[in-house]
Amino acid sequence: MVAGQSYRPTRRAARRVDTGSDLAHRCCGESNRLVDRWLEEGVRPVLVTTKIKDIHELAAELELVRRGRTVVQCHGVFDLLHIGHIRHFQQAKKSGEMLIVTVTPDRHVNKGPHRPVFTELLRAEAIAALDGVDYVAINKWPTAVEAIQLLRPDVYAKGSDYANASTDITGGISLERSAIEDIGGKLVFTDEIRFSSSALLNQHMSIFSDEVNDYLTKFRRMYSTADVTGFIDRARGVRALVVGDAIIDDYQYCETLGKSGKEPILAAQFVRSEKFVGGALAVANHIASCCADVRLVTMLGSDDSHEAFIRASLAPGVVPEFLTMAGAPTLIKRRFIETYPFQKLFEVYVMNEQAAQQKAHDLCAVLEQVVPEVDVVIAADYGHGMIGPAVVDVLCRTARCLAVNAQVNAGNHGFNTVSKYRRADFISLSEKEIRLEARNPSGDLRELVHRVAGALQCRQVLVTRGARGSLCYGRDEGFFETPGFALRTVDRVGAGDAVFAIGSVCAAVGAPIEVIGFIGNAVGSEAVGIVGNQRFIERAPLLKHIEALLKV
Repeated sequence: MVAGQSYRPTRRAARRVDTGSDLAHRCCGESNRLVDRWLEEGVRPVLVTTKIKDIHELAAELELVRRGRTVVQCHGVFDLLHIGHIRHFQQAKKSGEMLIVTVTPDRHVNKGPHRPVFTELLRAEAIAALDGVDYVAINKWPTAVEAIQLLRPDVYAKGSDYANASTDITGGISLERSAIEDIGGKLVFTDEIRFSSSALLNQHMSIFSDEVNDYLTKFRRMYSTADVTGFIDRARGVRALVVGDAIIDDYQYCETLGKSGKEPILAAQFVRSEKFVGGALAVANHIASCCADVRLVTMLGSDDSHEAFIRASLAPGVVPEFLTMAGAPTLIKRRFIETYPFQKLFEVYVMNEQAAQQKAHDLCAVLEQVVPEVDVVIAADYGHGMIGPAVVDVLCRTARCLAVNAQVNAGNHGFNTVSKYRRADFISLSEKEIRLEARNPSGDLRELVHRVAGALQCRQVLVTRGARGSLCYGRDEGFFETPGFALRTVDRVGAGDAVFAIGSVCAAVGAPIEVIGFIGNAVGSEAVGIVGNQRFIERAPLLKHIEALLKV
């Protein structure tokens, strides 16, 4: 086989690959569960080969065994070990006498929630089986920088894919170059036969359904990775304003004890609690990963404001302006959750809608001043009193580009529909919210979307449909359906906010609705794997996720 030549298996070989893929995923699932159990019990797994070391132990051992020998370090995910990796290791070792390989840990593999296919232990074991590799360690950090500083190799080797730093999506190669040069080492690039684990997995061992694979095949023919990521890159220069309800998501974890002895109610024992910023606060944090200039206008209560917690939880690029609701708390949505399995039992709202409505005049005055200064206004409208008719009028009248999510939830009883806005450039709603707006529970969804878009003079509409993906509509492009990419759902809270946030900035830079649907579903598949808003969508991992989905 020569460089650039593709491998096409026979039908029989393809069946073997498919069978092996199924077996690999079952084994990986068992391995993941075993590792999770080890971690919960505080047990350190036995390493199956003496080549595999804890990274700190390896640092100490290198001090003893290097004895003037040149140490070469390679680093990566190595999710599917292939001939390209083997040639890379062989050529790298020619730069020295001892080869160490550090492996990206599972928690820092930024290729989407469907990766890695193989756990960190299995990946390390596969590499350790190669004769030319002297030591293997699982990294503890997101990048190789800390590993380079700890292990202090003489040479750091990367594939020629990274020779042009400008094409590195994460920018990590520049940091790694600085790290190796700071310790007196050098960076070298190997130039061997090129393969891609992501491309091989996509072509021969895809873990997606036939529906998703067919969709991705068609999408790849229309858009390259650079086409799609280019819209996210372009968003860096967008000046964004988020307007909407500030929410604290309070998760109260407990263990159910059973029925109360005296009353027909469920009794539970408190275990722990955690809280996250939600609502417009979460939307602003998501957007800050893509836009350098993000402003936030929202309301906090004078009682139990949680302002210090909120300020500490906002992304560095978010500039907030808080209005104070007198005699009211900051809105809290408190959910009581059975710890294992992760199951929500019930929810309690702590809020005062009237206090928010009384601040409408002050809010309008702020918006009249701020809205003309930004490129896009993102109305994160949860229907809890902050965005009333007067505020809607200011937004519709003054925003250059207006993105709207009018959420229906238990706290607004279905009264918060998108028709309260007379115009919008982009709207993101769930199918339930579209049907409630149209007062039609079972009619043709496309017809309902077309009707809502016409009423709001809206150019682009994204309708989220849970596991079924999304339906997208563009006034000039028509309808597109995007299947769901999520393989595992942990918590749906906040997923719609993440899709709305990233979709809004993509719409603001002119992305086609089909691309917005693709990016939105990639974002959604990441968000449903996160408990609440424990963390937010980040630009670099999202770009790597998109790259992994589109590689062939």
